Amino acid sequence: MKRFIALFFALSLFPLSAHACGADADCALGDRTYRIQMPDTAGDRPAALIFAHGYKGSARGTMRNKSLAALAERLGVALVAPDAIMDDWSIPNAPGQSTSPDVDEIAYFDALKEALISKHNIDPDRIVVAGFSAGGMMVWNLLCARPDDYAGFIPIAGTFWAPEPTSCDTPTANIIHIHGTSDKIVPLAGRPIAETHQGDVNKTLAMYIANGGYSASDSPDMTSDLSCESWRNEQEATMTKCLHDGGHSFKADHIEAAWKTLVSGG
Repeated sequence: MKRFIALFFALSLFPLSAHACGADADCALGDRTYRIQMPDTAGDRPAALIFAHGYKGSARGTMRNKSLAALAERLGVALVAPDAIMDDWSIPNAPGQSTSPDVDEIAYFDALKEALISKHNIDPDRIVVAGFSAGGMMVWNLLCARPDDYAGFIPIAGTFWAPEPTSCDTPTANIIHIHGTSDKIVPLAGRPIAETHQGDVNKTLAMYIANGGYSASDSPDMTSDLSCESWRNEQEATMTKCLHDGGHSFKADHIEAAWKTLVSGG
């Protein structure tokens, strides 16, 4: 009888541990993890906002950000929190003490997208990737490598580490870059960090505009505290730079406006 009770108890716990993955518990992805907050009502195939955390951040910290959680609820989308293995995302030219050359972040995001589609039934055509600070740098590297894999990209207060690439893969992506003109942590022109140097945002934008064949176009209707410039190319891809007079920070309503522009056209 004792053996039966023990077996019953063990089996009863299995479904809980197998399905504990979510906003409050890590989801396994090979040797990596992520977290996800699913919307209460979103139909059969919800959209998803992937948000890449900043330096020394975590998926857990992303899920504890009430403004992001509330934003996802308002939009009726899944909030997805990828997780760097080390203090920073392991991307080209990032400071060596916080990253690892053995980590393939692009492969991680490839696997994450596949898991979202296969395990969580996310709509593959309505996935947007945003990120702040070091997360914004991760977003730029992802959009350069996988421009057609996502509905759009929202890098915030981050770009490539210098030297910036001279070109990106085609086709071009839909991008809304958001940055504070008073940002001293990641200034628009970048600053030196250890043996490295942050990239120049305007140099990056100029490279992408030139390589993608973008021309000036009307700017989308964003929030009142953002000043935006936009470009569009023959493939109807759009590039928008939005500046605010703040420092190193992000606002949920900026992301919301960018999401609505990228996914539903404003």
